[in-house]
This record gives sequence, C-alpha cells and structure tokens, in this order.
Amino acid sequence: MNFTLKIWRQKDAKSKGAFEYYKVSDISADTSFLEMLDILNNNLIHEGKEPVAFDHDCREGICGMCSLHIDGQAHGPSQAATTCQIYMRKFKDGATITIEPWRSAAFPVIKDLVVNRSAYDQILQAGGFVSVRTNSVPDANAIPIAKADADESMDAAACIGCGACAATCKNGSAMLFVAARVSSLAKLPQGRVEGARRAKAMVAKMDELGFGNCTNTGACQAECPKSISIAHIARLNREFLAAKFED
Repeated sequence: MNFTLKIWRQKDAKSKGAFEYYKVSDISADTSFLEMLDILNNNLIHEGKEPVAFDHDCREGICGMCSLHIDGQAHGPSQAATTCQIYMRKFKDGATITIEPWRSAAFPVIKDLVVNRSAYDQILQAGGFVSVRTNSVPDANAIPIAKADADESMDAAACIGCGACAATCKNGSAMLFVAARVSSLAKLPQGRVEGARRAKAMVAKMDELGFGNCTNTGACQAECPKSISIAHIARLNREFLAAKFED
C-alpha cells in the first residue's frame, strides 16, 4: 500500500508550524499506524532529514501517549481504539492522510505532533488521589462494595488520560477526564472521605488551566478510546454541587 502523508511540522512551541507532505510506499496492510510513522522516520533519517516527532510508549492501547488527530478524528478512524491500535488496512491504498497534534489551548505543541499534556497531571495533583490508607490487599478486600458500584468505578478508571476528549470537544473541555477520575473514586468508600474537596479542587484547577465548559455534545464520548460514558459528567456535577452546598 502507498500513502501520501500530510503531517504538521513545528520546530518548537514558539515557532510557526505548517503542513508538509511525505510519501511512503510498500506498506503492509497489517502495519500499525505508529509502525508506518517509524518507517517514514527511518526513510527521513537515511535521507539526512529531520524525523517527525510523535509520542508513543506501550503501543498496546494502555498508556494513551499516541495522541494524534488523523483525518480529523482523535486517534483515527476506529472507535474505542488508540492510534497504536489502528492498522493501515483502515485506509484506502493511495490515500492522503492528514496527521495533526491535539488542537487544544491547554495542550500546547512542543514539537511536530507532540503536545504538552501536563495540564491533566496538574488536575490529578489537585484532587485525583486517595489520602486514606487502604493497607494491604486483604484489608481493602474486607470492605464490602456493591458489584454495580465496583463495576462503575472500574469503567471510569479505564480512562487513560490521553486527552482525546478535550482535543475533540469544540469548547476544549476536560470534563470527561475529570468526571472519570472523580467517578472512579466517588463510587468507593475509600474515595468518599474527601469526595467534596476532590470535586471542587479538580474543577477549579481545570478552569484555572484554561479548559472550556461542557455543553454536552457527546463528542468526547464518541472519540474516547475507552468509551468512557458522559454519564460520569452528570455524577461530577452532582458531586460538585453537593460540595458547594456543604460550604
């Protein structure tokens, strides 16, 4: 398979970026998208040119590092999949593929396709943790938790913090990410101890970092590689309002 790649190139955060075109040939249909970029970079290096910078780590759909906008879709043309789980058979032979970094004011470009997603880390530091001791596994397992609550908590905890939700949202909102983190702890007794403080602190930090407001378009859920439900946003709103009434 042969492709034309329209890739965003940007030297650094202060430089003006632009799209550049590259050709890749004889790509196997079973090649992953990131492997295809590896092949491109190998060709560029052999030609004495600067390789394209892009984020990657586990390449197993776990870490969320492979944050790319491909043909206008976060992580590419498959639902419930990260970029590293996309294979070139998803594209037509001879197609021109547009590859961009996340487009969000809160995720400034570092270089080429790499963005700074430390804003999510700051939100987690503001309240996405449990300070009470859970002790060893047997001790934690001694606390009975309803199956429905445990399942809902685990569904929310599946969030990998890739940033696709904020990058997809027309408002650049991080509500789905924050809601998933709040829900994963709010449904567990260990997380209830500081539940009110957590909701207020994480929402305040989200606003401080310049993320937009949620208008419930559902785009975040549609593009989330882990299919996190926007129902968690409703829980975040309830947690936040309850915390405000406790003041």
